[in-house]
Amino acid sequence: VQLQASGGGLVQAGGSLRLSCAASGSIFSIIDMGWYRQAPGKQRELVASITSGGIRNYIDSVKGRFTISRDNAKNTLYFEMNSLKPEDTAVYYCNTVPPPIETDLTYDYWGQGTQLTVSS
Repeated sequence: VQLQASGGGLVQAGGSLRLSCAASGSIFSIIDMGWYRQAPGKQRELVASITSGGIRNYIDSVKGRFTISRDNAKNTLYFEMNSLKPEDTAVYYCNTVPPPIETDLTYDYWGQGTQLTVSS
């Protein structure tokens, strides 16, 4: 599955933004997906996930503020983010859950992601 995240930008604290992730391939509808983020100096973390059946999970810090969803007909994953905080600043990536095993060092398994910056 090839993935392209988009929709990031600069937002003031308390604002909202929606990220999108376009997926290629025919298996999108049957795989679990997630939104990950990597803040400067920190490891990449899984922020939210959604199973092929629509079951959602979130880390505690975004519960009640962020919503993950998917449109299998459009092969697209979404991330609605509200009440944004400066600590949400990170590069956001979409990918499978669990993430791919990176066996090919020449292949970019994560893409560029999309930058979210929340100003205080």
